[in-house]
This record gives sequence, structure tokens and C-alpha cells, in this order.
Amino acid sequence: MAVEDRLFRALAVLRVVTLANAVVLNLYRLDDVARPAAGVGCVLGMVAWTAFAVGAYAAPRRRTAALLVADLAVAVALLAVTPFVKGEGFQATVPGFWIAGALLAWAVHYRWVGGLVAALVLAVPDLLIREEISQSNYGNVFLIVIGGPLVGFMCGSLQQMAAERDRAERTAAAAAERARLARAVHDGVLQVLSLVQRRGAELGGEAAELGRLAGEQEARLRTLIRTQERTAEVTGPGESGGPVVLDLAAELGRLESRGAVSVAAPATPVELPAAVVDELCAVVGACLDNVAVHVGADAPAWVLLEALGDRVELSVRDEGPGIPAGRLEQAAAEGRLGVSESIRGRVADLGGTATLTTGAFGTEWEIVVPVRFDDGVPPGTPRH
Repeated sequence: MAVEDRLFRALAVLRVVTLANAVVLNLYRLDDVARPAAGVGCVLGMVAWTAFAVGAYAAPRRRTAALLVADLAVAVALLAVTPFVKGEGFQATVPGFWIAGALLAWAVHYRWVGGLVAALVLAVPDLLIREEISQSNYGNVFLIVIGGPLVGFMCGSLQQMAAERDRAERTAAAAAERARLARAVHDGVLQVLSLVQRRGAELGGEAAELGRLAGEQEARLRTLIRTQERTAEVTGPGESGGPVVLDLAAELGRLESRGAVSVAAPATPVELPAAVVDELCAVVGACLDNVAVHVGADAPAWVLLEALGDRVELSVRDEGPGIPAGRLEQAAAEGRLGVSESIRGRVADLGGTATLTTGAFGTEWEIVVPVRFDDGVPPGTPRH
């Protein structure tokens, strides 16, 4: 809308300029007009409509189809009455270049399709009122027909560029916020956990066990902070100008270092935007954390990755006792958001789904995420 507002402000200036040109030319040629009174009436009508249109298009809520159709109808009507006003053998129409205001209004609002429609609607009567079509007349109509769609296409491109700029600014703001939160965690939580670990080891007994747990959480938080920092670094374009990508299969393969975790992935790379890969690895990591906490630190878990062209499917399975009915809802009510935020929340942000199947046979998460690249390159295209 901001782009369209600026274009309509520029169009308002153009309307005034073309109106001044039309008024001067019509008054200068008034002696050669067959019906001077009608000519003056047409000029006054253009002045009144220009004043109305400039004010009407200034407010986005008034840029309705009715206004645009009326604007185009006024321009067509002035073309149609030209033979009546000027008589036979006229060379220039009454509105002249003033009709460009209606043409460009359609192009700005409806992009290239609107520019083409308005150009054809104006070109047809401009040709029909002529006794003969000269090279000059044909050239003017040709410029109208190609100018409308071209301006509309450029307006659409400007709007797309503005949207891409806004997305880039939001991404940069999110990266900066992640960095700020990471610093806050480092300055507060990590230092406290480190202190608990040292004091627990010194005190021994049950305190030593608490210290060990604090040390594990400290290590996990440091890993998370490093991951977020790496995400912030790779949000920009890569060396080839496209988005930075990572191999999801390779990143998931590193999870096998956690112990009894088996990862099955395609033999070929599964390249996705780096931010998506980081989020999916975090989702799988949260699933494995739940296995370690609720089934056992040495409990086996299996991770399966499938790349299906327009989407990727992840399965994380264990053979534990399953999750009791209502347990997840109770945990969310108590403020423990591991499943609702770390798993389902992340997947939802990626536009995917996370389905939980649990019972006496164990627990399995099925995660489906669509494959999308912001640069429009289809999946499977080499990006090196």
C-alpha cells in the first residue's frame, strides 16, 4: 500500500501537468473549433474531474472499482465527443494526453492487466473517431497500448521489491533479537548454572547430582546459543546470490553422537534454507530430549528422514511406555512448553504439521514440512 500511495501521489502531479497542457492547447485552438461553447464545457469538465480525482485517489479506501471505472469512462467520453466539438478534419482530440491519468491509475492499481485493459478501452474509441488513421495517430495508440501494461508491470515489480525488503528487515530484526536474548542468557542463566555445577561438586552427595544436571543444561544452552548465532549469520545471501542452504541429512547425522540414536536419511543431500534446517534439527533434538528424560538416557531412538520433492518428512520413534492421556495438556497448563513450543510451535512456524502417535508400543512423532525457497528456485535445482 505504501508503494501504491507514492505512485498515486506522483500520478496526481502528472494529472495536473497534462491538464494544464490540455487547457492551453484547447484555448489556443478555440477559434478553429466547430462548437466553442462545447469545447469550453469539456475543458471545465476536465478541470473539475481532475480536482475530484486527485482528492479521491489520495485515500486508499476510496480507490474502488467504481472510481476507476468512472475515471476511465470520463476519458472515453471526452474522446467520443471530440468529432462533435471540433468538427470534421480535426487532428487532436479534446483531452489529448490528459487521458494518461485514467490509464496510469488502472496500471498502478491493477498492475499490468489493468494497464492493458485500460489501454485497449482508450485505444478503440481513439481510432474509431478518426476519419483516417495516419502514422502519427497509429503511433500514439501504439504507445498507449504498450505503455499501460509496461507501467503496470513496473508498479507490480516495485511492490514486490518493497515486500522483499520488508521481509529482509524483519529477518534482520529477528536475528538481532535472538542475539540479544543469547547475551541475556549467557550473562544470567549460564553463569548461575556454572556456579551450581561447581558448588554441587564441592558439596558432594545429592548436591553433586544437582551440579551434574546443571552442567548438562549449561552445555545444552551453550549449544543452543551457538546454533542461534549461526542462524543469524546465514540469513543473508550466499556466494552465488541465492539463499544459504544446508544439508538436512548431514545435520541430522550428527545427532548419532548422542548415544543410542540411529538416523536413516537419503544418500543424496537434502538441501534446505539454513534457518529451516536449524529449526528442524532443534525439533528432532527436543524429541530426543524427551526420550532421554522420560524413557532413559540410554534408551534407543530412531530418526527417519524422507525427501519427497515438495516436502520433507521426519519420523522420531522410541520404544518407551508411551505418554499417558492428558499428560501433554497438563504439562502445558503447568507452563512446561517443551512439546507445545519446542516441537509443535517450531513446526507450525515452518508451515508444517507435527503428529504424535503414542501407546504401549512407544512414542512416534511424524513431522511434515513443505519445501520452499524464497528465490523461487524449485526443489532439486543445484545451488552451488
